[in-house]
Amino acid sequence: MKKDLLHTPEGVRDIYNGECASKLVLQNRLHDVCTLYGYNDIQTPSFEFFDVFNKERGTVPSNEMFKFFDRYGNTLVLRPDMTPAIARTAAKYFEDNTLPIKLCYVGNTFVNVSKYYQGKLKENTNIGAELIGDDSIEADFEIISMVIDCMKNSGLKEFQVEIGNVMFFKGLLKEAGISGDEEEMLLGLIQEKNYFGVEELLDSLKIDAHISKVLLELPQLFGSVEVLEKAKSLTQNEECLAAIERLEDLYDLLKATGSDKYISFDLGALSNHAYYTGIIFHAYTFGTGEPVINGGRYDKLIGQFGCEKASIGFSITVDSLMAALSRQNIKIPVDIQGLLLVYPSTHARYTLSYANQLRRLDMPVAAIKEAADKDIAQYRKYAADSQLEYVVLMNEATVDNQNEVKVYASATDYTEEMTLADILGGKLS
Repeated sequence: MKKDLLHTPEGVRDIYNGECASKLVLQNRLHDVCTLYGYNDIQTPSFEFFDVFNKERGTVPSNEMFKFFDRYGNTLVLRPDMTPAIARTAAKYFEDNTLPIKLCYVGNTFVNVSKYYQGKLKENTNIGAELIGDDSIEADFEIISMVIDCMKNSGLKEFQVEIGNVMFFKGLLKEAGISGDEEEMLLGLIQEKNYFGVEELLDSLKIDAHISKVLLELPQLFGSVEVLEKAKSLTQNEECLAAIERLEDLYDLLKATGSDKYISFDLGALSNHAYYTGIIFHAYTFGTGEPVINGGRYDKLIGQFGCEKASIGFSITVDSLMAALSRQNIKIPVDIQGLLLVYPSTHARYTLSYANQLRRLDMPVAAIKEAADKDIAQYRKYAADSQLEYVVLMNEATVDNQNEVKVYASATDYTEEMTLADILGGKLS
């Protein structure tokens, strides 16, 4: 076999042993938050028709999608974004629902980013939630509260959720008459906090001086709640003021529950996803330059699939969150339990039968044949890598007398002597 086949393509990676176990524990912790809020799981296909994610939907650019063709010549893509897929399902299955729909998901997304940097992967595991059919401020509050609870449940102590409202930016654009390519250029410069780039572009457009001044302020309109007062003082635009009022109402709800300490505001917080229509947010922590959670309100997206429903949701990039936890030395405790039974050929039938008895008691058991060149230290490491708590050498004594069978803990720093009777507590007696 060619050695180069052992490597993965750029932007994807294998996850195994303890890291894989930790990732699954983290996913369960995050998913638990969704179920605590009454959200129901949904699964969508890994690939769909290209038109579900085309430019009109406002998702990632076409050149960042993995495309291929089916036997009929239809263009298919690996899903680059979960939200349009959920929007499609909401229009298809929940069109007649008049009460809010609460959905959550765990799935991988695939984005063919142009360059591999800062550990940015092309395949990521995402966990998220979507609240569909509710345009209220209380819906905004619930989603932000879930984001905060997910960050806490991951084990993080220090993090920040930056909230903005794209309607402030869109209100200024409408007043200035900016759209199309110029809007995209301006959005990119504001996202980069490129003050001089914004200034140069606005000068070339020759728009109203007052509006230009407010747009120039956007990259700097971030910080504590006081920034909302500053934003209000910059414009009389009704759409912009309504956007600020929505943020103030949301902050009041968050303050009432003590969540305001995790909140900051950024009126320059925008997104390449053009489907956002209101509240938008990003959650940050130390150890990664990218947000680990993104989300916002997308009241018009489901309507593009033929069913008008206001919606808001969030998506957690689990791989980025894992990296941040690792860099902050926050361990994800993995449940270590069960036995590794090491047996000689002479004990094979007895050991395999004994292992089945233990499994019927819901005890995880792995059984491997003894090797002449392996010692107890190697078996302990094998057990630890397999998330098994103890090693039992089946050739030491007959298991009919559990008090004589010596058991070794898989943890290398554990030295207390134990027997099989100690850990089974008479379960098979």
